[in-house]
Amino acid sequence: MTINCNQKLIDLSTPKVMGVLNITPDSFFDGGKYKNEKEILTQVEKMLSEGADFIDVGAYSSRPGAKHISEKEELSRIVPVIKLITKEFSNALISVDTFRSEVANQTINEGATIINDISGGKMDKDMFSIVAKLQVPYIMMHMKGTPQNMQQNPEYENVVTEVISYFAEQLFKLKELKVNDVIIDVGFGFGKTIEHNYELLKKLSLFKNLDVPVLTGVSRKSMLYKTLGISPQDALNATTVANTIALLNGTNILRVHDVKEAVEAVKIVSKL
Repeated sequence: MTINCNQKLIDLSTPKVMGVLNITPDSFFDGGKYKNEKEILTQVEKMLSEGADFIDVGAYSSRPGAKHISEKEELSRIVPVIKLITKEFSNALISVDTFRSEVANQTINEGATIINDISGGKMDKDMFSIVAKLQVPYIMMHMKGTPQNMQQNPEYENVVTEVISYFAEQLFKLKELKVNDVIIDVGFGFGKTIEHNYELLKKLSLFKNLDVPVLTGVSRKSMLYKTLGISPQDALNATTVANTIALLNGTNILRVHDVKEAVEAVKIVSKL
């Protein structure tokens, strides 16, 4: 199973690690941490040296109840950072965390290689056609509602079958548009209760039936720290446990704040 990033084939038969770089003032774990060029470049260098295969840059906070920002503000935050990273680390594979087609378009033109869309094409009707035009890997996440309302009262008859059906429908649309490299993300914490999240984690291997790579993002999320009665800052060990379960269930990419520990988990599980 491979994806094509900038004419570079990435083999996902060995799981890969995606490091998170939030350039938002209000993200749940690292909001406001990377405010200037030096802090951004130091963190990217750290993640790459620890073994990150991809760097995922986000300028729109999607934590539950986060403040909505305009496209103009998102662009003004993210475009200079993409330029900065591609200038300093020309071989880095950069993913852009956005649901807006114009942000995707401009950042790919500045050197980013992957689009990571929390809305799976639902919040911008032009996203799928932009992905088809750009022909870049597309991470399609499942989210019920929007970041502003998704956690108010999420309900499902059967969370696993509903999320699989959603992906099957969206994958069909992308196939019609001849989009080749699609990765799915079940969207832990995005319009799901803690019970829904654990049901999805337990049955993650079922998503392999869709015959596309699976990305898992559970890093320091509330499904972990609320279950243990701790803070996101204390949830690294819990993250490693959840990442290990995801790897055993066939995930292809781990999206994490802590690269070193995720790379170690991949190495240990790969020994099996």
